[in-house]
Order: sequence, then C-alpha cells, then structure tokens
Amino acid sequence: MSYYFTIIGTKDNPLFEHEFGTSKQGGDGVARFREEARHMNQFIAHASLDIVEEVQWASGQMYLKLLDRFPPATYISAFITANNVKFLLLTCPSDSAPSRSSITSAASARSSSYPSSATYNPTAPATEEAVKSFFYEVYDAWLKTLMSPFYHINTPIGSPVFRGRVAAAAKKYL
Repeated sequence: MSYYFTIIGTKDNPLFEHEFGTSKQGGDGVARFREEARHMNQFIAHASLDIVEEVQWASGQMYLKLLDRFPPATYISAFITANNVKFLLLTCPSDSAPSRSSITSAASARSSSYPSSATYNPTAPATEEAVKSFFYEVYDAWLKTLMSPFYHINTPIGSPVFRGRVAAAAKKYL
C-alpha cells in the first residue's frame, strides 16, 4: 500500500509532501505508486480541498476521517489544524490484478488484525484509528515546528527533523 501525505497552508499552498509505503505486514516502507499515477497526487490533493472546506464547517472536528475516493482506488483522509492548515493523506492500495497467489494471500490476511492491501477497507475501525493516530502524531510535530523561531508561517517545511518525525509516525501507525 502506498501513501502520499501533504500539508496545505492557509493560502492553499503546499507546505510539505512525503510519499511512503506501508511498514505493516512485512512492508518495506517504500511507496509503490504507478508511474502514471505518481504525478496525479498533487492534483488529487488540491482537488479534494473543496470537499475538505465544505466538511470543515459542517463538522466541528479536527479529524475529518475518510472524505473522498478518487477512481480507481485512491482514498483521501483529512485533518484540520486550529489555524486552518490542512493535512491530507492519500491512500492507494495495491491494484495488481488478482492472481492465484494473491487470492491465497488474501485468505491468510483475513486472519490478521491490520488490513492488508488486498483486503483494505478505509472505513474499518482499525484503519480509521491508525490514520487518526498518525495525524495526531504529525500534528504534535507540526506544533513543535510552528513554535520554532526559525520557521515562518505558510512557508514550506524543509526541516529534516520534521520529515523524520513524519516518517517515524508513518512507520509506527501505517
């Protein structure tokens, strides 16, 4: 499973981007987006901003859960900070054609508590809790970055420490 995480500023400008793969069930943490789909991540993230802003005012929550699905199989989850900065997580399950080996691996994956890409359900409680925990840990790192006297609001984040914290949260929860 591949993930694309981005932070969108208050002026709808990208502040941070990070691609990674799953570290659960023996994953190596490397994003495996198809080449023709890789360049669409920014487009999908920015296209979902209208839905994020619509749901933001109807809900009172920071974690907005699964918001949208972009065909063929990209799921968008969102988190809104107190200063209206948006965290977006695009989840793209493996979309290989089912083969005999993937069917048998899907049957064995059903017994696991964490969903694999073959049985991925974005609305499952375990999946939602993992995404929520990821967002809250990144939010904690985000707050620490904001408090730095060297960071200016609405500028891209180039800190390797912040990138490392995002990668650690991804490895821990996703």
